[in-house]
Amino acid sequence: MPEILADLLITGGTVVNETSRFTADVAVKDGVVVFVGHPALAPKAGRTLDARGKFVIPGAIDVHTHIREPGMSHKEDWTTGTRAAAAGGVTTVFDMPNTDPPVWSLEALAMKREAAERQAMVNYGLYGLLDERNLDALEPLAKAGVIGFKLFYGNTTGNLPAPNDGAVLEGFEILAELGLRCSIHAENSPMLFWRENRMKAAGRDDAFAHLSARADIVALESLNRSIVLSEWTGARIHIVHESCMRSIPVIRDAKARGVPMTVETCPQYVLIAAEDLTGDAGRVARLNPPIREGRQREPILQALLDGTIDILGTDHAPHAMEEKQRPSFWDNACGFPGVETSMRLMLTLVHEGRMSLEQYVRMAGAAPARAFGLYPRKGVVQPGADGDLVVVDPAKRGIIRGAALHSERSRFTPFEGMETVGAPVATVVRGRVVMQDGQVLDAPGWGRMERPEMAKPEPRNLATTTKAILRKDARPW
Repeated sequence: MPEILADLLITGGTVVNETSRFTADVAVKDGVVVFVGHPALAPKAGRTLDARGKFVIPGAIDVHTHIREPGMSHKEDWTTGTRAAAAGGVTTVFDMPNTDPPVWSLEALAMKREAAERQAMVNYGLYGLLDERNLDALEPLAKAGVIGFKLFYGNTTGNLPAPNDGAVLEGFEILAELGLRCSIHAENSPMLFWRENRMKAAGRDDAFAHLSARADIVALESLNRSIVLSEWTGARIHIVHESCMRSIPVIRDAKARGVPMTVETCPQYVLIAAEDLTGDAGRVARLNPPIREGRQREPILQALLDGTIDILGTDHAPHAMEEKQRPSFWDNACGFPGVETSMRLMLTLVHEGRMSLEQYVRMAGAAPARAFGLYPRKGVVQPGADGDLVVVDPAKRGIIRGAALHSERSRFTPFEGMETVGAPVATVVRGRVVMQDGQVLDAPGWGRMERPEMAKPEPRNLATTTKAILRKDARPW
């Protein structure tokens, strides 16, 4: 018998990276791509996947998920969350730190990592929290391997208070020295709570009150503040779930000045209009920031396509079913599952000619890998990259149904009933097939914790950092 030189060989497919597509076989051995080339030169392998008529792309990296464990596993846990990711062609998830306890200490990080190591079927990165109570823990968390940090300027599940700006300034000074990126939920909490309380007192309890509380100004003010602090300190920032078209010129201007920032948006902000969210649809689709008026969708999509918005995330945020069915709109939990449906939705836009598959690979694979220090190990199909791959059938048709989601405690979606064209039909994590033909092949513990490799930026205004001014002989120059 011929010698087996690879663990997996994907044959007959068209490889698509962010700037190229070509017909090639792809082989993976020991978790790493070892061959991309002509079939006649391909090595033998222990297992073969037939990708004729299909595309082979880098696995999607979702930089914004809420797996909910520890502390809220009645909503989701690492088994159900990463099973949903595998079903959706996502090979790496970054989990946000607003669990219980929040990831603000080494002890809390260890608790979350232990749960992930036992259950995760795809790779994962773990965020640390940037909070005014844990500035001394930022460097230890960085050394322990967090993928980055998260700053909640707006309120969120877990009710973490927004830190004051002085603490954020000092935190950014620390992160600038560490080189890690800080993801920011950019909404102005005092504004939104003021408006929300005023509407409650006036008797507003309808599907559009949530959007009124979080009008564009709430996002714009927080975005500008985040940019100013990043530009002053040199800290890398990432603006999550951008939903507001008025943010686009602000982002372009900041990037042109060299602010070290990236930005993400999510499928809901380019596919759903607030005008359509009445009754139960409004309850299901309630999230922070809110889905906005229909006229804002196309500008957000175009900014995503031209790279002003760098990354496609999901803000995958499951809840127990009863938490989304409360009589008052104000009492309904914010968020819904998204990691499983995102690729299908975007492939439908590819089918419709509204984006290219190369553009999708950039926003869902290459750009997140670059932003968080994982490129070129991830985000590209080439020798030496991790064997995180997805086989896509561009002709596979389907209808999104909440009842079919693998987030089994949270089977609802604002995309209910949407017809899709194009779907992942095989998901490969480090050379192991974890999903094929819609069936997740359980591989608990196969996922690996991802650590960033970030070059440290040069901090700015060194003489005026909080650390510097604490010296008795400090001078502000």
